[in-house]
Amino acid sequence: MSTGVDIRIASTYVDNMTEATDLAERAGDRDPRVGLRAVAALRRLLEQLETVQVRSARHQGWSWQEIATELGVSRQAVHKKYGRH
Repeated sequence: MSTGVDIRIASTYVDNMTEATDLAERAGDRDPRVGLRAVAALRRLLEQLETVQVRSARHQGWSWQEIATELGVSRQAVHKKYGRH
């Protein structure tokens, strides 16, 4: 019996949230080099998290419009970024 939860997605999400917390702390470092590196890493992590969530939403049958609305972007933008070509 399936619970509807993809364990791989959940595990990736938890791992990424732990990493995000660590990076957020470093982003506030007094040393600009440490802070800027953390900001760059947070950007990469944000892209990964967005990808995980978009894939999850599509797997659950969400439309491109529903995903776009939640991300605050146009349907065309989200489809261009994540749609299959």
